[in-house]
Amino acid sequence: MQSKKSPQNKIENPIHVIGTDAAGLITLPLFLQELILSSQKIAAPERILSTIPQWWADTKSRKALPEMFASDKPQELIIWLKSQNTKTIVLASGDPLWFGIGRCLIESLPPSRLRFHPCTTSLQLAFARLGRTWQDASWISLHGRDSSHLAKVLQKRPKALAILTDPSRGGAEEVRTYLRASGLEKSYAFWVCEQLGHPQERVQKIMPVEELPIELHPLHLVVLLAEKASTSSTEVLPLFGIDDGFYLQHDDQPGLMTKREIRVQLIADLELPAQGVLWDIGAGVGSVGLEALRLRPKLRLLAIEKRIGACALISANAKRLFVNPSAIIEAEALEVLSDHNFSKNLSKPDRAILGGGGKYRKKLLEIIVKRLKPGGIVVIPVVTLEAASELIVILKKSHCKLNISQHQPWRGVPLANGTRLAPINPVFIIKGKVL
Repeated sequence: MQSKKSPQNKIENPIHVIGTDAAGLITLPLFLQELILSSQKIAAPERILSTIPQWWADTKSRKALPEMFASDKPQELIIWLKSQNTKTIVLASGDPLWFGIGRCLIESLPPSRLRFHPCTTSLQLAFARLGRTWQDASWISLHGRDSSHLAKVLQKRPKALAILTDPSRGGAEEVRTYLRASGLEKSYAFWVCEQLGHPQERVQKIMPVEELPIELHPLHLVVLLAEKASTSSTEVLPLFGIDDGFYLQHDDQPGLMTKREIRVQLIADLELPAQGVLWDIGAGVGSVGLEALRLRPKLRLLAIEKRIGACALISANAKRLFVNPSAIIEAEALEVLSDHNFSKNLSKPDRAILGGGGKYRKKLLEIIVKRLKPGGIVVIPVVTLEAASELIVILKKSHCKLNISQHQPWRGVPLANGTRLAPINPVFIIKGKVL
């Protein structure tokens, strides 16, 4: 029985799209060099096209140079390719299917005519130079694209992020501005990789306090590698409103914490007393309660968070802030607060933050209101109208003095030669005071 040939093998006059590295055609595998030598038409960017005659002569090929076409303008390339009825070569950089000409070709030509032969990408070269695996890395391109996506990616706190920069918008400086606006400048090692694969290649780590090199080559990308910033007793931190990037977070849920601007408002709404008991229910990484302790060191803080590893994480963040919570409990808050004997000296709060609770949130609020001392205050950040409505009803039934506010921070990020404001998700803050 004869084997059936694939439809690809039946297509005549294919278009071979070949990725190259900085060294040009000379480092291509032999079979690809022979494929180019046997071609009748070649399209390539001007910078590659100009090297072909010398390479062709060095191969000592007896065949005359084929017709050549400059592919720097994709629309003109597509028109030219559609008119070809012979085997054609398209030369590109790296992997044509990774932020390259491949997408345009697939969208405009019959996919069955296209054969792709990728080369090493700048992403691969960057991580090779840094000596780091990249299977867990994220990457985005800012070249000719909306840069606001970078802010969203940074909020997820990726372990490694490669960014293809747009030199026309500031290149690496644009990335650094976004990093600073996100409060994460000290959370990442900032690597600039210039002209990867070229003889003039340069890879350097830029510290947060350093200025970027004055003359960066336009052909550069940035790699951000997550670091656990050290904290010493000599480091100057604000009393509260500490940058988001300062806090250690859960590796599997990065970015899941109360943002700096909301933290400041919550602490203000708590009207912290000089002494007393503060409950932080659904404490997350501990940021709100721990910053409250920096303001009022004599407060006794009870932090409850159900997430596995919460106790160790909040303790580590407390150590970084040089504060001492009275108790950190890693359990379901409803189970802890339903046990009247869990801690007698912490059972009657003066202030409370309800930052979590999920489906038990209403029940937790009922318990908190009953336990609060006269004049006590509870603050609750929520993100949906439905959640806000349910909790407001409980506070009204409990005859609490009610305050409701909505907050949406906007952070300055680069836009061309200026600055625009990028929004963070809006939050409702519900404040109830026991009369």
